[in-house]
Amino acid sequence: MTAEIERGNSGQNLDKLPLFFKGSVITGFGRGSKQLGIPTANLPVEELEEELKDIPIGVYYGWANVIGLDNNKVFPMAMSIGWNPFYKNTKKTIEIHLINKFESDFYGAELRAIGLGFIRPMCDFKSLEELVKAINDDINYAKSSLEIEENKAFKNNIYFTYKEQE
Repeated sequence: MTAEIERGNSGQNLDKLPLFFKGSVITGFGRGSKQLGIPTANLPVEELEEELKDIPIGVYYGWANVIGLDNNKVFPMAMSIGWNPFYKNTKKTIEIHLINKFESDFYGAELRAIGLGFIRPMCDFKSLEELVKAINDDINYAKSSLEIEENKAFKNNIYFTYKEQE
C-alpha cells in the first residue's frame, strides 16, 4: 500500500451513520498496546452481527465511553471494523481506540460508542511502521473531525447516560 491514503470518502453508501455500539470489552489479539503502542478496546462481534451486516468495513471516528471510567467521561475515538489485512485476520473485529491514556485495562466493562464518520477503507501495508503511521494519521483525522460542531454535539448524547440498577 502506498503511504498516501485518501481519508473521509468511502465511495459507499453510509446512510447507517451514526453507528451506535455497546458491549463488554473483550480481550483481542494483544497487538494494539504491545506491538503498535496504540491500545484498543475490542467488542464482541457476535453480539453485534445485525448492526454490522450492512456497514462498510473500514476505520471510523466518533465518541466512546466506559461505564465507571473517569465518571463516565466521553472520549474521542477511532474505530476499526473489519479484517486487518496486515495481520491476515480471518475474523471480523471491532477495535476501538479511545484517544486518551489510561492507567489500567478495563476488560469486562461496558463500552458505548457512536461512530459519526468514515475515515478510510481497510488496506494492507508493507511494514509495521507504515501501519502505525496510518493509524496515527487516522487518530489525527478523528480528532480534527470531532472539532466540527455537529460532531461535538454527539459527545453529550443521551446514549452515554447510565442509570444505576435499582
